[in-house]
Amino acid sequence: MLDIRLVREEPDRLRQALRTRNEDDSIVDRVLELDEQRRTLLVEKESLQARRNELSKQVPRAAPQERAALIEESKGIGPRISDLDRQTDEVDRQLRDVMLRIPNIPHETTPVGKDEHDNRLVGSWGEPRQFDFEPLPHWDIGVKLGLVDFERASKISGARFYALMGRGALLERAIINFMLDLHTREHGYTEVFPPVLINEDSMIGTGQLPKFAEDMYRTQDDLYLAPTAEVPLTNLLREEILSADQLPIYYTAFTPCFRREAGSAGRDVRGVIRVHQFNKVELVKFVTPETSYDELESLTHNAEEVLKRLEIPYRVMALCTGDLGFSSAKTYDVEVWLPSQDTYREISSCSTFEDFQARRAGIRYRPDADSRPRFVHTLNGSGLAIGRTWATILENCQQEDGSVVIPHVLRPYMGGLDVICPSGNQ
Repeated sequence: MLDIRLVREEPDRLRQALRTRNEDDSIVDRVLELDEQRRTLLVEKESLQARRNELSKQVPRAAPQERAALIEESKGIGPRISDLDRQTDEVDRQLRDVMLRIPNIPHETTPVGKDEHDNRLVGSWGEPRQFDFEPLPHWDIGVKLGLVDFERASKISGARFYALMGRGALLERAIINFMLDLHTREHGYTEVFPPVLINEDSMIGTGQLPKFAEDMYRTQDDLYLAPTAEVPLTNLLREEILSADQLPIYYTAFTPCFRREAGSAGRDVRGVIRVHQFNKVELVKFVTPETSYDELESLTHNAEEVLKRLEIPYRVMALCTGDLGFSSAKTYDVEVWLPSQDTYREISSCSTFEDFQARRAGIRYRPDADSRPRFVHTLNGSGLAIGRTWATILENCQQEDGSVVIPHVLRPYMGGLDVICPSGNQ
């Protein structure tokens, strides 16, 4: 959520920022209208309260013939103040709802652009492998090796679900454990195993609601299935005031994630790239405003290191304003090479939200004991998306005989297995 003072004092800046995001800037006028209504109501209420206080002093001193009129006037003020309170509460509700729908302002270093075609390449690592045979897509490799079963998963849950089998499941578990060990032992993150049923306040706190309600799975108990561990990890500190010496705080978690993918009909209908349930290792940071952008660089490097250890080629893109996530001020997408598609695909988005999420979730810190609380800056990134990592290993490490070579760093997590062969998966 943005600071209302920014809307009041710099409405043209906000309008311009919204236009670069391909958003309707008329919402700024609605905020200013509601804010003016609120202030008008408060001025009238304060005036009436002052008049009532004045009358309470005048009545005892008034002449008998005047006292009745003053008392009658005082009696009429109370109901009017109550009415103003009701009107103010309604305007406050409307104002909050509108403010919750305004996306973050892009940072000045975020490239201005219309869509993903305007994203900017900022780095790459490794060279895409040159195959001397036609590489297969991961879904064909997985089925041939008995690693994944789409048909039986569809029988259980419908389209865009899959079941990992045998060594396919072992590979998924190996990826998870490798990532968690790397981030906790070398990158300084504290591992958390959070709930994945999330209340509405938490979903609002990180910006999933109200904007993306149609993409979320909601239960009959008004809880939501976590779309990403970003939500529970960030909300662990909701409505808390931290001390400066507690920062920075780094959390990592493995969780299943759930999204309807309502806005992606027709995209990636095969395989494990875009599904309704998937696993992810998430990275979340709470930092001081002064360190936010250095921490973003560090966070991105943490995600990149996973792919370096796996020896998988990737590139890093700075997202333009038109492709930026709702809550983000600046985002780097780490994109991994997929041979079957002859292109790079996103496997991690690393973002700083500045104080946008912290303002919604009420996460603050005191720079020192005598200071007023300030909002922290929050950051998050995938470290990485497990299913997409699984898919890219199958595609990049496939051999002409149909086998898949296991990356060296994963072999200790797979009981020393170095290759998955077509001869058997059990």
